[in-house]
Amino acid sequence: MASANSVLDRLGVLTDEVSERLDEALDWTKEQGLKHVELRVVDGLNVTALSDEQAMDIRRRVEARGLFVSTVASPLFKCALDPGRRVAAGDTFGQTEETVEEHFAKLDRVIHLTKLLGTTRIRIFSFWREAEPLTYREEIVRHLKEAARIAQRVGVQLLLENEPSCNGGFSEEVAAIVRAVDSPALRGLWDPGNEAYGGRESFPAGYNYMKELMSHVHLKDAYLNAEGNPRCVPLGSGNVPVIAQLRALAEDGYEGLFTIETHFRPEGGSRATGTRMSLDALRALLREV
Repeated sequence: MASANSVLDRLGVLTDEVSERLDEALDWTKEQGLKHVELRVVDGLNVTALSDEQAMDIRRRVEARGLFVSTVASPLFKCALDPGRRVAAGDTFGQTEETVEEHFAKLDRVIHLTKLLGTTRIRIFSFWREAEPLTYREEIVRHLKEAARIAQRVGVQLLLENEPSCNGGFSEEVAAIVRAVDSPALRGLWDPGNEAYGGRESFPAGYNYMKELMSHVHLKDAYLNAEGNPRCVPLGSGNVPVIAQLRALAEDGYEGLFTIETHFRPEGGSRATGTRMSLDALRALLREV
């Protein structure tokens, strides 16, 4: 495996996993020696709702601390393919429910904001999960092909995350969608913690579907309790074999970034405490290699 430093030198955090107040999150990120940030909720606003002036100010604040924005963690395409059908739902981080057409209009806006923020990478999803996702695979692929066409034209890369509440809920499904879209502007965002949260084996099974198709990695951990309910926990204390996963990424030549996204807050503690617990655990795990 590559050295611990090679992982830590590519490690960042989703700022609202530390604090919704951006300056607090950025100061924490700098103090911890991390390198980059992903933006999802900033000073109480979903990143897609930022004005041009706010985006340019955020970029200045990030870069003033020697950091960079790696990805815009948007909720794009977290919506129903057909509002008339019952579908799953999940976190939208302040975004109201909108139609597919409204999300395509928002894509243009997010592309503009992404460039103002100094990056070319946008996290997206695969629409709220249908009762039978395979039935709608062709429609999903058609929409995401159009999104990838728009992104490729303007030099932006879309990152499709495995998210259990969406049709690309698990690695096998995301891999199939990315292959069907067949565009350099659409790649996978691998989150082994989401795979574990959905009750699936993250490694090696999940990873093997994603390893040739990913351009970004989120780090979280999760397990199912005795009642079968999922729970996020600090890295190394759930069902994700973190060291085996990192070793495989290194051996397979992964050169992309890592972002901590814990979704964990200890009882009575803060988001920053939960994220610090995962960061400390990751450092300890890397020292064991």
